[in-house]
Amino acid sequence: MTFSAMRLLRESVTGHRGWKPLWRRPGPKPRYDIVIVGGGGHGLATAHYLSRVFGKTNIAVVEKGWLGSGNVGRNTTIIRSNYLLPGNQPFYEFSMRLWEGLEQELNFNAMVSQRGIVNLFHTDAQRDAYRRRGNAMLLSGADAVLLDKEKLRRMIPFLNYDNARFPIKGGLWQPRAGTARHDGVAWGYARAADRAGVDIIENCEVTGFRRDAGKITGVETTRGFIETSKVGVAVAGSSSRVMAMAGLRLPIESHVLQAFVSEGLKPTIPGVITFGAGHFYVSQSDKGGLVFGGDIDGYNSYAQRGNLPVVEDVAEGGMAVMPMIGRARLLRMWGGIMDMSMDGSPIIDRTPVEGLYFNGGWCYGGFKATPASGYAFAHLIATDTPHAAASAYRLDRFAGGHVIDEKGVGAQPNLH
Repeated sequence: MTFSAMRLLRESVTGHRGWKPLWRRPGPKPRYDIVIVGGGGHGLATAHYLSRVFGKTNIAVVEKGWLGSGNVGRNTTIIRSNYLLPGNQPFYEFSMRLWEGLEQELNFNAMVSQRGIVNLFHTDAQRDAYRRRGNAMLLSGADAVLLDKEKLRRMIPFLNYDNARFPIKGGLWQPRAGTARHDGVAWGYARAADRAGVDIIENCEVTGFRRDAGKITGVETTRGFIETSKVGVAVAGSSSRVMAMAGLRLPIESHVLQAFVSEGLKPTIPGVITFGAGHFYVSQSDKGGLVFGGDIDGYNSYAQRGNLPVVEDVAEGGMAVMPMIGRARLLRMWGGIMDMSMDGSPIIDRTPVEGLYFNGGWCYGGFKATPASGYAFAHLIATDTPHAAASAYRLDRFAGGHVIDEKGVGAQPNLH
């Protein structure tokens, strides 16, 4: 089944009776060449690129719940490549370029909307830091525009410019950034992988790994043993628990990140806006709701819900930068489990267990990295060598001192 304007027209005049499920519901086979643990955006993207780019089709994606029930459906949908450091900027720009061709590649509407992102600055020092960041972006092939106060006011006139505790002096704008439909991304990758012959097995939780002479021989699941010689783990906030089954301890903590959606409003927010004097970011969905979030909850947790002090803090940030948000009513909120690494940057690497590969530690950056993460992880699994854009995301960088400390705050995941 393919999607097109003609197909939509034909279905509209025949009662929409010809649509079929986007992917099959197969049971697990006794053996696969590759098993991907985690049916979120990164796991499904990995399966897609393994089949499309590297010709691997005897693959299973095992997901403990339903597809898209984890962080891929629990985020604020932002896509961007406005990073500074050499280990990060090329990777996220690679991801942005994959985003730009994703819907055509998958033949699926992921609602990629490149309306731009503006990072506000409030001091001269912050302006200089953003100028440096913008220059690094331009050198890596990304786009960046430094806006002064007057240009910003013409673009976003409703911000609190004059009476704010932290006066707005300008912003760093990336025009190509924007948003995408989070669960639509998961569905699109799942459909494409399924069409290539990948088995997507839902309600199949991994309970252990089998090894022989230090090599992976298969995975134990709630639906039986699956034999394989290669396992890729991409389970976000559950990384530490899953990898512990293989005897590995990761430099990762799990924290809750809450997100919020307001009632539907008329078009207001032109793109994505981030507050530079606190942690608040906001965009507007196609249904009109303001989608926003802020800091993670400061304690370790595996629960997909947060606490009220963070709700208050996010609301305060929103009121500080755009007081009119106080007139909007909150529609719903949720929490995702963030796998916070020690330097705020991810890990895509082989592990000391032969045949076991790990993808995690994404902190806040997981959704925007989905295409590049899947591509780089597929490259690693298929070739046993890191992709050039992800070569800095080594597991042993913490032991060797080669950290990618994008925010410069040290080994405190609660501060990232």
